[in-house]
Order: sequence, then structure tokens, then C-alpha cells
Amino acid sequence: MKKNLNLLLYLRRAKTKKNGEAPIYLRITVDGIRSETPTGRSIIPSKWNADMQMQIGKSEEARTLNHFLDSIRQRISQDANILIDQGIDYSAEQLKNRFNGIKEQPKTLVSIFEENNSLVKQEENKKYSHSTVRQYNTTLSRLKEFLIKEYGRKDIPVTELDAIFIRRYEIFLRSVYNTDHNTVMKYLKQLKKVIHFAMGTGYLDRDPFMSHKTAFKDVSRDYLTADELDSIRSKEIKIRRVDRVRDVFVFACYTGIAYGDLKILTTESISRGIDGKDWIIYHRGKTGIRASIPLLPPALEIIEKYRTDPECNADGKLLPVISNQKLNSYLSEIAGLCGIEKKLTTHVARHTFATTVTLSQGVPIETVSKMLGHTSLKTTQIYAKVVDRKIADDMSQLEKKLQKNSDQKVRQA
Repeated sequence: MKKNLNLLLYLRRAKTKKNGEAPIYLRITVDGIRSETPTGRSIIPSKWNADMQMQIGKSEEARTLNHFLDSIRQRISQDANILIDQGIDYSAEQLKNRFNGIKEQPKTLVSIFEENNSLVKQEENKKYSHSTVRQYNTTLSRLKEFLIKEYGRKDIPVTELDAIFIRRYEIFLRSVYNTDHNTVMKYLKQLKKVIHFAMGTGYLDRDPFMSHKTAFKDVSRDYLTADELDSIRSKEIKIRRVDRVRDVFVFACYTGIAYGDLKILTTESISRGIDGKDWIIYHRGKTGIRASIPLLPPALEIIEKYRTDPECNADGKLLPVISNQKLNSYLSEIAGLCGIEKKLTTHVARHTFATTVTLSQGVPIETVSKMLGHTSLKTTQIYAKVVDRKIADDMSQLEKKLQKNSDQKVRQA
């Protein structure tokens, strides 16, 4: 962190005293930005060497004053070096305040969080998805409630954060909101990012998360079997709103596209792939990663169904995607109609694409990862484990049947 620091000692002649002495001022300039302060010393102008920034002569008076002025230069330079060593992006104003013994009020957690969220908001739909922006705001809201309930305060200096604060916040999320482990970890992970943001901007010089782990637990990922997916596809549904939701869900099952990306798809999202067939090529809102998906016949049929749909055409959308809340509510009706006990969501559709539609049919995991727009193959490997577990369970059932048949033959003999 290189700074251009300049110091100037000069006389403020406009403030000359009745005894003829002019006060000596210190001008601190950092990267072209000035800040000035009196040194507490004054001198007869005729005794001042403006070029050397010191008193003329070798008298005791001159030696004492010049020694004092040299100590000011050294002190300012030392303060600047200390701030650089701490990784703080200092200013001329900060150096002036340190010289005058004025302690800066430490930044507060909520104000830093709001500053971070404002920056995140500026990059919405570029670096951050709408859901990520919303999650940051929700995390801030939870944090404010926690501060009032546990500390009786609306904010807290960031310098007061420690491992106990983190632990109490974690317990608050679990007890007050009955939040599951992985959701708690998401809240803590976002708080951790904001704290690291504070460290990077010099508001904090240590990491309260140093001894706290934010580890996620593996969770079971529900997906539809081939039979369950077929039952939903073939089910006759006469209610228009439910039928349209069924189509969106099935389309997601055959493309693996997440809800946040489904709702912004347009006819322009369809391109000719390397094989000359229709593909959907887009950048995931969540990660910004490019995803390329060859369209399977069931997905193409649904696109064709809504090609001339008045509502889709009016909104410029590829499919009639409604709000996530309503969509999941109607999916619950569909599950009931089809006799499926699993809770249907767009996440289940994405998982179904990864497992039943692709991996179970021998599509290489690297290809599936690209189509899902994953940033890491490790994420896709979670689905591979699900498929392996299904294979193991199926083979275990087969083994039991074979053993049962063998035992029956032995008894008959």
C-alpha cells in the first residue's frame, strides 16, 4: 500500500498575535488531499526560514524549537508507517487526528454491513444474483434483531466482536428462528464475509471467526424417480394454473435450470448448438457461470406449447413462470394428484435432472457439471453419491431376493 505523504511547516500570518508572533502550522498531504493543524508554537516571522521550515540561527531558543518541529515530522512519519503495517488505508485527516490525540470512533457492525450491502446491491445481476442480495439483507435484519434482544443495543463497535459474539448469534438463530444447521451456516458465512470486508478496509485488525468453523452438513437431496417423473408428465390436469406449473416443473426436470434463471429465460435464450440442434445457453444468476444445455424432446415440446402463449409473449418470457411461493404451492397440489409423497420444489426438479435424467443414464459427471453451471466438480459429485447410494440400495434388495429364492430351493430339496 504505497502512499504519497508530504509534510509542510509554515506560518499562518493571517493569525499573527499582538506580540508579533505568527502561529506555526503543519500541513499534511496524502495523495494530494490536505489537512492542516496548529503545532502549538509561534515565532516572529523574521526569524523563520520558509525554505528550511525552521527557525534561523543557533541560539538555544532556535535549537529547542527546531528539535520540536523535527519530532513532529518523525511522529507523523511513524504514525503513517504504523497504519501501513496494520494494512489501513490512512488519510491526511487520520494522521492529523492521531497527532492531536483524537481517537477515531470505531466503525460499527451494522453500519459496515449496510455499507457492504450497498456495494453488493450495485452489482446485482452482474456479480450477485437477486437472491444473494436478498439474503444479505435478511442476514442484516436477523443481526439487528439479535443485537436488540441479546445486547439491548441497535449497533455495536466492530472492535467488540469476538468468538463469544459469534457463538451467541449462532444460538440465537437456532433457538429464536428454529433454523436448521445449514441455514445457520449461510447466515454466519455472510457475516464472516462482511467481517473480512471490514478487515480489508482497515475497520478491524483481527478475525473474530478465527476459532469458529462454518462447516455445512451433507443433506439428502430429494429427486424424482423415472416412474414419478413420468406420472407427472402423463397426468391429465384440467386446472389451467396447475397445468402451467406442471409444465414449468417438468421443463426444469429436463434442463436442470434453477428457478431464478427459469423466470428470466426468453426466446433469445435458445441458440443453435454445435450439433445444429436447439440449446439453451445462459449465464447463471447465482454464479455467473456459463451453462449450455442441449434441449431434450420433453423440454422442446413444452417450449413449443408456449410459443404463441399470449401471456408469455406479452412479458417476453419463454415460459409462464410465476412467483416461487405460488409455484411451490401448486406443486404441492400436483404431488397430491400424482400420489407422490415427496415435497416438490424447483430444487427437486434440478436434482432430478442431475440424477434420474443424466447421471443415471450414463452421462459423464463432467458434462452434467457443465450443464448445471457448477463452479466446482465437487458440487456435482454430491449427485453422483446419490446415484451410487440408489444403486447400492437396489442391489441390496436384489441380493435379498436372490438369497430368498436360494433358501426356498434348499427347503424344497
